[in-house]
Amino acid sequence: MGKDRISELHDALLLEILSLLPTKTVIATSVLSKRWRSLWKMVPKLEFEFDNQRFAHNVGRSLLLHKAPVLESLHVTGVCDGVDVGLWAGIAFARNVREFVLQLWFPFTNSVRFPSSLFCCDTLETLKLKNAYIQIYVPCRVSMKSLRTLHLESVTYKDDESICNLLSGCPNLEDLVVHRGYPNKVVNFVIVVPSLKRLLIKDCTNGRNGGYVINAPCLKYLQIESLKGYDEFCLIENAPELVEANIRNVSKIVNENILGSLKSAKRLSLALSPLEIKCPSGAIFYQLVCLEMYTHKAEWWNLLTFMLDSSPKLQVLKLIDQQKGEFDKEFKDAGKWNQPKYVPECFLSHLEIFAWTRYDWRREEENEVATYILRNARLLKKATFSTIPTESKEKHMLKEMNGVVKASNSCHLVFE
Repeated sequence: MGKDRISELHDALLLEILSLLPTKTVIATSVLSKRWRSLWKMVPKLEFEFDNQRFAHNVGRSLLLHKAPVLESLHVTGVCDGVDVGLWAGIAFARNVREFVLQLWFPFTNSVRFPSSLFCCDTLETLKLKNAYIQIYVPCRVSMKSLRTLHLESVTYKDDESICNLLSGCPNLEDLVVHRGYPNKVVNFVIVVPSLKRLLIKDCTNGRNGGYVINAPCLKYLQIESLKGYDEFCLIENAPELVEANIRNVSKIVNENILGSLKSAKRLSLALSPLEIKCPSGAIFYQLVCLEMYTHKAEWWNLLTFMLDSSPKLQVLKLIDQQKGEFDKEFKDAGKWNQPKYVPECFLSHLEIFAWTRYDWRREEENEVATYILRNARLLKKATFSTIPTESKEKHMLKEMNGVVKASNSCHLVFE
């Protein structure tokens, strides 16, 4: 009893244990004994979090004392001076850092330039700049051969060339996140990355920039949000391996490419307005098995009709309305839904699951769509309707839907 058994462990095991603790706690162990005085300096993972600019200087001092030959990860979150960023990055890259995450705020300046010379680190695998308002200026091609994850959130860019030079220097990049806000001088955000597998784009510039060009032959997962400008565009030139795509709040994009480029996807989630998105003529989604659509856009049912007609192998259909109070429907006196002249092929041979989240049974169009699907989907196994839980609504829905003559005798109706 009372014996110090932890200190008897090998340094390698102690470092593994310390790597799981907050860095502040790890550094505090230096006062335990002579054995522990320098042990924290060899911990391969460091994470600093502070809300006072004064503590930012402690980060630099701790990094200068750190002696580990390889720094597996460095995470810094807090308020700091722009000078500190270059110091931290320089030390981290000199220690062969593998994961570098900065989430910073600068109280006395709009943006701080990230040293372009530091974009040359062959050991770096993950780089995340979050809410940093750091300006990226890359005048020449860089070398980041090991980089596989790059997240650029609320950073600014000096020019179009900086983006091209940065991405062209990452030959093994697989995961890219781009969040754009103000200010930004980039007109066309060109993403040409042959190795890219996952891409997320969120644009809050309201069309003050030109748009995006995507050339990623290995891309499998795509998410695009908030492209709302009248003149914005998103040109997907090459994405034949796409498996899953989530496209929402891009109602001002008026080219056919946004849908036509998704033909290879197996799973789609769409929040688009058919009034402003052109449906590509002759497009067939041969691989699509799961479709998720949001129903708060004007005349959304026209887009649904197009997708059903163009998806012969669809197995799962999910319709989702927005949360009550999130924002009102974008339409009140929209046009009426017209029943298709021909039953979609997927209704005859593949559709098995149908779910409608926050279904509004009081709307005539929604009743018509739901009834049409139940009456024509021959292989439907389960249909789920969820709405605001009130006894009167539930009874009304049960009576209405149970009275529908269903094409599938094995269809199980569920009301939530």
